[in-house]
Parts: sequence; C-alpha cells; structure tokens
Amino acid sequence: MKILLVEDDLGLAERLRRAFAEAGFAVHHVVDGVEALYAGQHLPFDAAVLDLGLPALDGVAVLDRLRGGGSRLPVLVLTARARWSDKLSAFNAGADDYVTKPFETDEVIVRLRALIRRSTGHVRPELECGPLRLDTHDQRVTVNGEPVALTSHELRLLTYLLHHQQRTVSRTEIMEHVYDGDAERDSNVIDVLMARIRRKLGAPLIHTVRGAGYRLAWHPGS
Repeated sequence: MKILLVEDDLGLAERLRRAFAEAGFAVHHVVDGVEALYAGQHLPFDAAVLDLGLPALDGVAVLDRLRGGGSRLPVLVLTARARWSDKLSAFNAGADDYVTKPFETDEVIVRLRALIRRSTGHVRPELECGPLRLDTHDQRVTVNGEPVALTSHELRLLTYLLHHQQRTVSRTEIMEHVYDGDAERDSNVIDVLMARIRRKLGAPLIHTVRGAGYRLAWHPGS
C-alpha cells in the first residue's frame, strides 16, 4: 500500500518515512502544499498523511481542492494544531481522521490501516480470502492457520491484493501501489514476486487474467 506523506519538517518526515516503511508501506514524500496537491491529483495512493502548516499552500486548502476535484483519497491530518476550530476546518474540508503532535507513531499506523481498510470496504482488521488470513495489526499471514513468511515486497503485494480481492488488478496498478516512487522497476519483477507468493501460500488463490493482470479469489474445491 502506498502513502503520500506531506510534511515540511524534514527530520520528522524521515522518522515517519522509516516507520511507515517498516510497517509495510511504500512512501512518497513531499514538503509543501503545491506538491501535495499535484501528487494527490495525479498520482495513485492508498492514503495520505497531511500536515496543515505547509509552505506555499495550507493543508486545509489542499484538502478542500482535492475534495472539490472529486478525490476520495483517505486523508489523515497530522498536525500541531490542536484547537477545535482547526479540527473543524480540516474535517469540513474533507479530512477522514485527525491526530495532533506530539503523537505515538504506532497509533498513526493503526489509524492509517483502518482508513485504508474502510476505503476498500473492509471493516475488520483481519482480511480473509478462503484459507488465507492477514492480521493487519501485526502483519501476520497464515494459510489454514499456519504462518507464512514473506519478504517486505511480497507482503506489500499480497496486502494490496487482499484489499482488492475479487477484482483484476493490472501489473501497472500493482507497481504504482507497491513500490516507492523512485524505486527501480523491472518489467518482470511482478511475475517473479507472484510466483514466489504462490509457492509460499501453497493454495490456488492468485489467478492470472491473461492480458489484464492478476486476481485474488478463492474457489472452494479448486
């Protein structure tokens, strides 16, 4: 899953970027409101973490313009502004959640995961597809109750498929949501990752849709 991180404090941004990466997110970082607006309008993300006190364009204005353009991107505001009037302005502009600084990074991650789940129609923290289960709190994957060890990129890819199960997702879409913006992309990397995940799961869950991409689905008896 890919996060847009909008934070002009570079030290804090780097700490958040590392924490988000360790939690299994790909991260794209920008430092001002103009960059944030462009990224939110033109690049694919699963959620955004947005500061309000930004150079060039205030965070509330970014939110207002994104929502005015029809964006449904889940947005968690992360800011030092703790007054009720600031919170009200952010929610009125279209924020989905609001956390004030100082904060617990683990709480931000839990809230982000909840926002992403709800945006894809999942209300429980455990995602399931047949015998496959992912606990989004501890990122533990099991098949028929047995743990499955995955690399970070394998877990990112499988998590994205679980959020969008029963839908065919293209290789391009997977690339956009699994890798950081500056990551080197090889045309065969998705096929290699899929093959490894299939082997580790040991169950017929990931289906190739010729010419279109992949679909995660469970067909009992298959």
